[in-house]
Amino acid sequence: MIRRVFVFLGALALLAGAAQAQQPARPPIAVTKVDGTDGVYIFRNVNHQSMFVVTRDGVIVTDPVAYGRPNGGQQYLDEIRKVTDKPIKYLIYSHHHFDHIAGGRVFKEAGARVIAHHRAKTRLAQLKDPHTVLPDEAVGDKGRTITLGGTRLELSYHGLNHSDSTLVMRLPKEKIIFVVDTIPVGTVPGRGMIDFHPLETEAFLQQVYQLDWERLIPGHPGPGDRLGTKQDVQDQLSLLRAASAEMQTLAREGKCWDRAEKEFKLAEYEKWPGYASGLPFIARRYCGLWGRGT
Repeated sequence: MIRRVFVFLGALALLAGAAQAQQPARPPIAVTKVDGTDGVYIFRNVNHQSMFVVTRDGVIVTDPVAYGRPNGGQQYLDEIRKVTDKPIKYLIYSHHHFDHIAGGRVFKEAGARVIAHHRAKTRLAQLKDPHTVLPDEAVGDKGRTITLGGTRLELSYHGLNHSDSTLVMRLPKEKIIFVVDTIPVGTVPGRGMIDFHPLETEAFLQQVYQLDWERLIPGHPGPGDRLGTKQDVQDQLSLLRAASAEMQTLAREGKCWDRAEKEFKLAEYEKWPGYASGLPFIARRYCGLWGRGT
């Protein structure tokens, strides 16, 4: 009897494995129209994503997300061309990090005007990355509004956060914002903490929360590819404050670096995606803040 039970369970396991193997693999590239909008789309290339907006007079494109992908920019343009043949008018960089903005040459050659925050333009001019097109226009700290084909896109700057050059992009009619890296949706922040400005980011999150919006398109897909909400902003702010307070205590006991990093835990968040891989980066960054003042 026991042998029959094991045989039956083994058969069930084989069936389950076969069913899982038959599930289609997630395509590396995908385009999704945002529900309830006339022309707002999300382009995803593996685990990076950006937004493009189709208007009656042309297309506004953000982040090429083609770092390490020689054909990534062309693939992005090809996907847009499946949606519309309208001219590419603008390419907007969210910030200066190559993993999001490399690969824009095809858009420049297609006639796009490249726009970024002024600190992004300064930094890119210094770095001279061969895969990243320099901006044609630099946006000041007071921001800039683009109007194209009846669509308004507001570019605003809210201080230091994940970078010193992040633009928040808001579609006021659609009540949608596009914010890259600083506001993960439903996940623990990870290796992006290496150049993160902890205290300033708390102010950034509070400012973004106060803007008039309902849905957030993040630069990396959240669980189930869902869009973010204002609750996600609150959740990230709570996580960062908890991390800051925990490490402040350890640092002031003289435990940074090694002892503090070993003892640092955020038990409340251990079931969040990315906890195990992200925790060391969070610990190291806050140890830098409270153990060294940097």
